[in-house]
Amino acid sequence: MSLDAARRDQLIEHIASRVRQWGLSSPGIAFLEINRPFSYIGSQFLLFVQPLLASFIDAKLTDEYISLLEDRDNMRRLIERLELHQDGPEHGFRG
Repeated sequence: MSLDAARRDQLIEHIASRVRQWGLSSPGIAFLEINRPFSYIGSQFLLFVQPLLASFIDAKLTDEYISLLEDRDNMRRLIERLELHQDGPEHGFRG
């Protein structure tokens, strides 16, 4: 499954906004930078556990996240989104 650019950007923005809501922008950036070379392996792991996740998460959404993780450039895009708003108004957990 291949993501179109609009859906890819929507998923990246959703992940970035959740990370910012939890106040984890800096640790998230560090985690992504360290693990960027392993993003493809992470996508393959998701593919492996997809049958288990099917009872919790929509299969289409799981496929989209797998496609997102397969491309290292998407990790770079996510890091850039987190850095862009790292100290912005959404910084901090809101419960």
